[in-house]
Amino acid sequence: MKKLTYLTLSLFSISVFAQEISKERVKTVISTLASDEMKGREIGTPENDNAAQYIATLFKENNLDYCTGNSYLIPFDYNGKTAYNVCGIKKGKSDKNLGFSGHFDHIGTNNKSGDNIYNGADDDASGITTLVGIADYFKNKKPDFSMVFIAFNGEEKGMLGSQAISEDKNLDKIYSNMTALFNFEMVATESQWGKNALYMTGDGFSDLDELFNKNAVNGLKINADPYAKQQLFYRSDNVSFVKKKIIAHSFSTVDMTKATHYHHVNDDINIVDFDNMTQIINNFGKTLEKLSPKNFVPKYNDQVNFN
Repeated sequence: MKKLTYLTLSLFSISVFAQEISKERVKTVISTLASDEMKGREIGTPENDNAAQYIATLFKENNLDYCTGNSYLIPFDYNGKTAYNVCGIKKGKSDKNLGFSGHFDHIGTNNKSGDNIYNGADDDASGITTLVGIADYFKNKKPDFSMVFIAFNGEEKGMLGSQAISEDKNLDKIYSNMTALFNFEMVATESQWGKNALYMTGDGFSDLDELFNKNAVNGLKINADPYAKQQLFYRSDNVSFVKKKIIAHSFSTVDMTKATHYHHVNDDINIVDFDNMTQIINNFGKTLEKLSPKNFVPKYNDQVNFN
């Protein structure tokens, strides 16, 4: 009997703790994407292709299904070259799905001496690391929602990748069942509200943040957009999905009044708050576990411009 009890406790421990994402995992993913070897991940370069392949490998590790075809890599044309978005899906208990996205491209290098690589750790290796972390969290779980993970390319050149994949007819079935898209854009630093907090662009356009916060665990909070006048809601990859009338917002921690690293060569892993990122990813996962197609049905209001 003692042996059985011990075994039961061991299995319980595994089920409780297996999904927690470690700081080391967060460090590994963001450090790989933001490494000098990736040379700033500019679209159209071999290093950008390498980044797409690396993300595809992470999706395979998490046993994600292909969104379409027989690959996580979904090609689109970029100035006569083939570039790739990356897409994987975790089947849940329902066909209704939640999308998680970020962009993996950045702005490459410059010709100056010294450090000339725009590593893009915050912008947006941090967003990719967050969605990979969420996929990690649910690897051995079957959530109520299915989950779609999309790594966009070409954001820095005008949101080219998100536009291309949003128009891909092979994904129409996924999109018609998409309840909401969480687009992570620059989440490597502590927010102006402190740790364990993000803000949502276009918070005045839907009730997604209220519904999420109602279920949020461990003090995780999505705050209102402090830069509403800058219309960031219409200036990031989420907008390609807004045009499809899918609830789609971007989520960030960056304090733009202090972000001296933005589009500079010092946007490297030295500016990353690994503890905060790890906490946010794990609390996001725990909150998502509480969401279902019954209790999470966000809606737009009449203030949104869909054009």
